[in-house]
Amino acid sequence: MLTVQGLTQRYGARVALDALSLSVPRGDFAVLLGPNGAGKSTLFQVLTGLFAAHEGEVEVAGLSMRSDARRALAHIGVVFQQQSLDLDLSIAHNLQFHADLQGLPSHESRERIASEALRFGIASDLKRSVRELSGGNRRKVELVRALLTRPQLLLMDEATVGLDPKSRRDLIEGLRGEVRERGVTVLWATHLVSEAEHADRVLVLHRGRLLANGTPAQVTVALGGATLEDAFLGATR
Repeated sequence: MLTVQGLTQRYGARVALDALSLSVPRGDFAVLLGPNGAGKSTLFQVLTGLFAAHEGEVEVAGLSMRSDARRALAHIGVVFQQQSLDLDLSIAHNLQFHADLQGLPSHESRERIASEALRFGIASDLKRSVRELSGGNRRKVELVRALLTRPQLLLMDEATVGLDPKSRRDLIEGLRGEVRERGVTVLWATHLVSEAEHADRVLVLHRGRLLANGTPAQVTVALGGATLEDAFLGATR
């Protein structure tokens, strides 16, 4: 679903991504695990077309981000680290606005809003303004919004920052449902090892380079630790 080859991105003299290569198979719940400053957000900005990579290639569902960005981006849904909802609009109006921007027919968008809101437990709150919601429920609204276009690849950038343990668990479990039922591929960026322990695939990023890529058990062995947390801390210390 996602292939990155030799990706390099610089901020002046600083190299944020250093000839990075990785791949994520279709239908995987993959966690991009790295400490703050590892290059996770920079990678997501390239994957979503906000930055044009200085070097290297990115393909989404076999489509090049350089030569066919419009069709490649049509396969992607994204939840960025910084929240981006209109606080004074209701949940329903936030979601409908996004659906209209994406060109979804009104009858189809209403059905999708209703079904996804029900899945993530916010169906009874659709008329409430976003300003009234907890941080966890705001994240759920952003996730529902990202899923309205039925993306094949969902990018989640530090999506649980500031959330309590229950909200974090609910968000992850909801996404696992999408993976199981619809075959959505998820790339979840985090610095929290606990969010990576039950992933299908873990990609460890440090200083713009990929240190390991495999199941949690494979990454633990590859990085030489008794646990995934020990391995991660040892490799990125």
